[in-house]
Amino acid sequence: MAIDRDLLEAVRELDTHELQRLVIVARARLESVGAITPGSDVNVSLRQQGIRCGKPSCSRCPHGPYWYAYWTENGRRRTRYVGKLPEQPLKLR
Repeated sequence: MAIDRDLLEAVRELDTHELQRLVIVARARLESVGAITPGSDVNVSLRQQGIRCGKPSCSRCPHGPYWYAYWTENGRRRTRYVGKLPEQPLKLR
């Protein structure tokens, strides 16, 4: 499910204190629906990745780099495109 662009833009404009409050609210919501266990520490790493478009005639592959988040969920490695980030991304816990 894609996240609304307006919501992503609003998150990008939050200051550090507001981002910390958002993390607390999001973690509480995830715990309430059983997506994570209370007190669990979700370790998310961010990295840039070049992506191949798959077009046979493309001479500019790989495209990017694009930012992706990586984490482990129920023993499986997950990844998600996160969009544009500042030059120095924030360290997520």
